[in-house]
Amino acid sequence: MSDMKVHVSKKSKKMMIRDNIAAYIFLAPWLIGLFAFTMWPFLNSLYLSFQQTNLFESRFVGLDNYFKLFEDDKFLKSMWITIKFVFISVPLKLTFALFIALLLKREMKGMHMYRTIIYIPSLIGGSVAIAVMWTQLFGKNGLLNSFLDIFGFEGSNWIANPKTALLTLIILYVWQFGSSMVIFLSGLKNIPSTLYEACKVDGGGRVASFFHITLPMLSPIILFNFVLQTINSFQVFTQAFLITKGGPMNETNFMVLYIYDKAFSSRQMGYASAMSWSLLLVIVATTGIIFLTSKKWVYYES
Repeated sequence: MSDMKVHVSKKSKKMMIRDNIAAYIFLAPWLIGLFAFTMWPFLNSLYLSFQQTNLFESRFVGLDNYFKLFEDDKFLKSMWITIKFVFISVPLKLTFALFIALLLKREMKGMHMYRTIIYIPSLIGGSVAIAVMWTQLFGKNGLLNSFLDIFGFEGSNWIANPKTALLTLIILYVWQFGSSMVIFLSGLKNIPSTLYEACKVDGGGRVASFFHITLPMLSPIILFNFVLQTINSFQVFTQAFLITKGGPMNETNFMVLYIYDKAFSSRQMGYASAMSWSLLLVIVATTGIIFLTSKKWVYYES
C-alpha cells in the first residue's frame, strides 16, 4: 500500500513538473519581452544617467547630470509647462468624461452605436491625420477663425501664438476622453439603483443624488482614472511633436519632448537619461500625494 502511495506521489510530481515546464514555455515570449524591452532599457538608462555620453564615447561623471538639471533653464521651463499641462488637462478631461458617461448611462435605442462613435477620438487622437486636422482647425485660416469671423471677431494663429499654443494641446488631450468615459460608465452601472430610489423617497432630487450617491460610490473609479490620466499626461509627447514641435518659444516643449531632443538630436544620452529619471521621480511623488489625499475623499463600502 505504501509502495502504491509512493508511486502515485512520484507520478503527481512528474505531472506538476511537466505542467510547470509547459507554463514557462507559454510565458517565455512575455518574459523575453519584459527583460529585453522593459527591464534592460530601464536599468541601462539608470546606468547612463551617471555617464557623459556622445556618439563615440562615454565616461562616468557621477551626479553631474542631475546637478546640471537645476542649471538648465530650458529643462526647468519644460518641467513647469508639463506640470501646468497636467494640472489643467486632467481635471478637465475627467470632468468631461464623467459628464458624457452620465449621458450615455441611459438605455435607449442605438445607445451602443453612440458609445462607439464617442470613443473613436481616443483611438485616433495621436495620429498624424488628427495633427493635420488640428493644425487646420486652429491655424490662421482655420475653421475656428472662420467661425469667429461670422460674428465679427478677428482670430489669430492659435497654434503659433505663445499664449494659446498650450491651450490647443489641452483641448486635444481633453477631446480624447473615451477611455476614461468607458471606465466611468462601467462604474456607474455598478451603483445599486436602490440607493437612488431611497434618495427619491427621502425627497432628494438629481443634484442631491449626484453629490450624495453617485460621487461617493464612484470615488474609487475617480481615483483610478485620476492616477492613470495623471501618469499619462506627464508623458505627453505625440501631440506636441506632431503639431507644435515644442514651439512657439518652447511654450509646448514638454519634458518627454525635451528628453527626446537631447537623446536623439543632441546625442546626449546620459543627460537625457537623468532627465527621464527626474521625470519618473516627479510622477512617483505626484501619484504618492494623490494616494495620501485619497483617504479624505475616496469612499469604500468595506
